Amino acid sequence: QVQLVESGGGLVQAGGSLRLSCAASGRTLSSYAMAWFRQAPGKEREFVAAINWLISAYYADSVKGRFTISRDNGKNTVYLQMNSLQPEDTAVYYCAVDTERPWATNAGLLESRYDRWGQGTQVTVSS
Repeated sequence: QVQLVESGGGLVQAGGSLRLSCAASGRTLSSYAMAWFRQAPGKEREFVAAINWLISAYYADSVKGRFTISRDNGKNTVYLQMNSLQPEDTAVYYCAVDTERPWATNAGLLESRYDRWGQGTQVTVSS
């Protein structure tokens, strides 16, 4: 059973940076796409970034150029480096993995593509 645990969230001022980590256990995830989603208060969960096993990255337009997704297969961990944070980035950030499509050459942008999720980590950006 795959388990995902996010960490690295917190409170930061606008313009600051945070790095989120998502550590996986129960299975080696190097062959699977992984993603970050976020959910702001009163809003639906939305796609942020994804990375496939080829290290191809995909980003939502709202974070392109500010956020960077990466993975360390040796540590079974995916990261989200967030720079130039803005108050609208405030949300609970979730890590997810698509274990049903190993070696996929793309990465899904929809929640339905991912079958395992972490509990989330809160990111709050003050103005």
